[in-house]
Amino acid sequence: MTDEQWKRLWPLLPPQKPKTGRPALDHRIIINAILWIDRTGAPWRDLPERYGRWQTVASRFYRWSKAGIWERILRSLQQQADAHEEVGWEKHYIDSTIVRAHQHSAGAKGGFLQLRR
Repeated sequence: MTDEQWKRLWPLLPPQKPKTGRPALDHRIIINAILWIDRTGAPWRDLPERYGRWQTVASRFYRWSKAGIWERILRSLQQQADAHEEVGWEKHYIDSTIVRAHQHSAGAKGGFLQLRR
């Protein structure tokens, strides 16, 4: 993550210092570790040691997911980019005609209606 990207992201993150307990691992290291996992597609256990314990990174990722922090960050970054006219909405639009469904998603018999009988 570049310094410029970090400047935009840092104010959107929860406080670095927990109220109680041991000091948390630096948010920037955690974010870079999550980006490494996303970029490589590797399992958590294959995270390089330079990012710290994989359990710590995975735990923070899932905790923030459950708390809705990732959605809040995405919404805020989109609003910032839109305000600076950095998003071309006509180019960055995805609808159901672009996303392919699984081969077994069509033509199934039963489903919800069968359960109600």
